[in-house]
Amino acid sequence: MHMSSQPSPVLGHLASNVRRLRQESGLSQLALAERAGISRRTVIALEAGEANIGLASLDHVADALGTNFTDLVKAPSTPQTEIDEILWRGQSADSSATLLGSAPASTEAQLWVWRLAPGDRYDAEPDPGGWHEIVLVTAGRVRIERRDGTVDLTAGQRAIYPSDQPYSYVAPGDQPAEFARIVTS
Repeated sequence: MHMSSQPSPVLGHLASNVRRLRQESGLSQLALAERAGISRRTVIALEAGEANIGLASLDHVADALGTNFTDLVKAPSTPQTEIDEILWRGQSADSSATLLGSAPASTEAQLWVWRLAPGDRYDAEPDPGGWHEIVLVTAGRVRIERRDGTVDLTAGQRAIYPSDQPYSYVAPGDQPAEFARIVTS
C-alpha cells in the first residue's frame, strides 16, 4: 500500500483482518506467504500494521485467504458501498488513491478516485488474470504506460484494458491529474 509512516486506520483494519482470516483458515504465516507469493516477513508486517505492500500483492493475499481485496482492507462494520479509505500515497502529498466502494462482479468491482501531483507516478504490479480497469480522466492529463502500449488521456477521455500486465499511471506536465478508476474481476 505504500502508506505514510503515520498511523493509519486502514493499516489497523488490514492487520486485524489478515490475522483473523489467516487463523480462521488454519494457516501459518509461512503457509499464507507461500500461497500469496510474498515473504513471511511481509505477512508479519501486515499483521503488525506496518505494511509496505503493493496493491496487487494485497489481491494475492486476499485470494490466498479466500476473501476479496475490499474485505481485507475495510473496517469489518463498514458497508462495501461506503469505504472511502486512502490506500496509496505518492511521493507528493497531493498524490493519493482512495477506494470509494465495491460492488459484486464475478469476484469484485472497485471504484477509486486518484490524484497525481505533476510528475508523480504509480507503478502497478500486474493484477490476477481476468481483472480489467476502466479509467476516466476528470482533470489534467494522465499517461497510462502498459505492456500492450501507452495512451495519453485528457479530461473526459477513458481507457479500458486488462490489468493483468505491468502498468503505470503518470501525471505528465505541470498540472495535477485526477481520474476515476474502476477495477473489475
